[in-house]
Amino acid sequence: MARVQPPRRINMTTIRLTAAQAMFRWLSMQMNEDGERFIDGVWAIFGHGNVAGIGEALHGIQEKLPTWRGQNEQTMAHAAIAYAKTKRRRRAMAITSSIGPGATNMVTAAALAHVNRLPVLFIPGDVFANRRPDPVLQQIEDFDDGTMSVTDCFRPVSRYFDRITRPEHLLSALPRAMQVMTDPANCGPVTLAFCQDVQAEAYDWPESFFEQKTWRIRRPEPDPREVADVVAALNTARNPVIVAGGGVLYSGAESDLLKFARTHNIPIVETQAGKGAIDWNDQLNFGSPGVTGTDCGNKIAANADLILGVGTRFQDFTTGSWTVFSNPARKLVSINLAGYDAAKHGATPLVSDAKVALSRLSEGLGRYRFADPDFAARDAWFKLSDEALAAPAQQGANFLPSDAHVIGAVLRQAGANTVAICAAGTMPGALQVLWRASADGYHMEYGYSCMGYEVAGAFGIKLADRTKDVVCFVGDGSYMMANSELATAVMMRVPFTIVLTDNRGYGCINRLQQECGGAEFNNMYKDSNIEVQPEIDFVAHAASMGAHAVKAIDIVQLEAELVAARSRDIPTVIVIDTEAETGAGIGGAWWDVVVPEVGDTEKLKKARAHYEAHVARQRIN
Repeated sequence: MARVQPPRRINMTTIRLTAAQAMFRWLSMQMNEDGERFIDGVWAIFGHGNVAGIGEALHGIQEKLPTWRGQNEQTMAHAAIAYAKTKRRRRAMAITSSIGPGATNMVTAAALAHVNRLPVLFIPGDVFANRRPDPVLQQIEDFDDGTMSVTDCFRPVSRYFDRITRPEHLLSALPRAMQVMTDPANCGPVTLAFCQDVQAEAYDWPESFFEQKTWRIRRPEPDPREVADVVAALNTARNPVIVAGGGVLYSGAESDLLKFARTHNIPIVETQAGKGAIDWNDQLNFGSPGVTGTDCGNKIAANADLILGVGTRFQDFTTGSWTVFSNPARKLVSINLAGYDAAKHGATPLVSDAKVALSRLSEGLGRYRFADPDFAARDAWFKLSDEALAAPAQQGANFLPSDAHVIGAVLRQAGANTVAICAAGTMPGALQVLWRASADGYHMEYGYSCMGYEVAGAFGIKLADRTKDVVCFVGDGSYMMANSELATAVMMRVPFTIVLTDNRGYGCINRLQQECGGAEFNNMYKDSNIEVQPEIDFVAHAASMGAHAVKAIDIVQLEAELVAARSRDIPTVIVIDTEAETGAGIGGAWWDVVVPEVGDTEKLKKARAHYEAHVARQRIN
C-alpha cells in the first residue's frame, strides 16, 4: 500500500498587523484604471468604538491614505458621496465612526448613496466580538438575538454588508467591497461593521494580500437579440424621444448619445440625474420631462410613440407619475446595466453599457433619420423661460424676488466651469426647468432628495474638481438641517459659493399642501405653533464658521456678490430674501401625491376630484 505523503507546506511570507492596520494598508493599494487610488481618503470622527484601533491605523498610514475630520458623520458622508458622483464613480471615499449615534448618523447617507447608485465605504465601529464588556457604552441590546447590533440598520441601505468579527474576515470582505463599488450594475454603498476589539487584534497576513491591484469598470455588451428587438421597435416608430438619465454620465457616453441623436434626428429630454449630459443649447435638447419638466419636453413626451430610456430608473418625477408619456400607442424601451431597471413597467429591455448599446443601435438603424421634432415648441419654451429668468424691474429691499429671478442672476454670471448643486425644496424643480446646463454643469441629488445634502455636497464637488465654480442653491430650511461642513471647508480652504434663499419656512411643501386641498399648516413659520416669529441671522451664522457672508438686498447685488466670490479661497455665503409662493412659475406636470378621500372643505373636495381625474390617466405599463 502506497504511503500517504503529508501535505506540502507552502512557504508564505507574512506580515503581522492589526486588523485595522491591514484594512487601510490594503485600501491604499487599490487603484482605478487611471492609476489613482480608488479610495481617495477617509473621513473620520473618532469615538471609543474606533479611536484606538482604526485611529491608530489611520495615523500610521496618513502619508499614503489621508484622513480628514468632519463635523457630523452624515454630512461628511454627503461630501464623500458628492465626490464620487463628480468623479463619475471612478473614485470614492471611506467614512468611519464610533458604534452608537455616530454610526446611525451615517444611515441616512447610506440610503442616499444606495438610491443614487454611488460608491462609498462605511466603516462604523461595532460591539466587542468577544462580548466580555457587554453591554458596552452605546450598545443596543436585542433581548431575543445576541448577534444583533445597531449597525444592522445599514443592511437595507447597503449593496454589501459584512460584520468583521475576526481579522481574517478581511481577506474576503475587502475584495468583495471593492467588487461592489466598481461594479457598474450593482454599484452602491458598502458597510463593513468593524468590531472594536477585532480592530486592534493582530494577525499574520500574507504579504501578497497587499500587492497593488487595478480595478476596471466593465462595459457589458448587449445581447444581440435584445438589440434586434429595440432596432425593430425603432424602425416602426414615428416620433421617438430619448430620456437621458445618470447612466449616460457614468458610462461616459455623453458624446455617443449626442452623435446617436443627431445621426437619427431624435429629440432628447434629460432627467435630474442626466441633466448636463447634453449642452442645453443643442437644438435636440428639449429640456426635462415630467413633474418638473419644460413645456416643450412634456409636449414631445406626450406625442412620443417610443420612449428610449438611456440609463434612467424612470422615477415618478421623470414620468409625471406615468401620465406624461400619454400616447396610447407608445412603447417603452430601456437601456440599463441593471436588469431590474431595464425591465421596469413592461419595457423592452436592453441590458448593456450605454456607450456600447448606442453604438449597436446606430449600426442597426444605419442612416435612418426620423422627421424633425417640434422645434417651434422648443423656441417658444426658451422665449418663455427668458422672461422668467429676466431680472425684475423692481429692485431694492422692499421687493422679494422669486426663485426664478435668483436662478437667472446666477446664470447671467455663470461661466463654462460653473456647476449648480441642489437637493431638496423648491430649487431642484426650478433648476431642472430653468437652469441652462453646459456639459458637466449640473449636480442634483434628487434620488433621495435629502435636505441637508447641499452644503456638504458643494464641498465634495470642489474636493473632486478644484477647477469648478461651484454654486450651491440652498433654502433656509435645508441650511438649518445641516450646515456644519461649511466650517470644515473654511479650515481646508476649499472655496465655493452658497446662495441661501430665505423664504421663512418650507415654501415648497407649503405649496404642495395647498395644492392637495390642505390649509397652510406647520410649514411656514407664520403658520407654526410658536410664540414669536424667528429672526435668524444667517449672515452672522455663516460668518461665525469663518465663511465670507453677506446679505444681498436685491438681484443686482446678488450678481455683484457672485462675481466677487470667485476671488476668495474660502466659501462665500450670499443670503437673499425671496417670496415663497411662485416656485419656478412655469413648466411642470402632475405628481401623484394622494389627496384624502373625504374632508369638510370645498377646497379639499376639488383637490380630490382633480386627483382622481389624473389617476385615471396613469399608464403603469
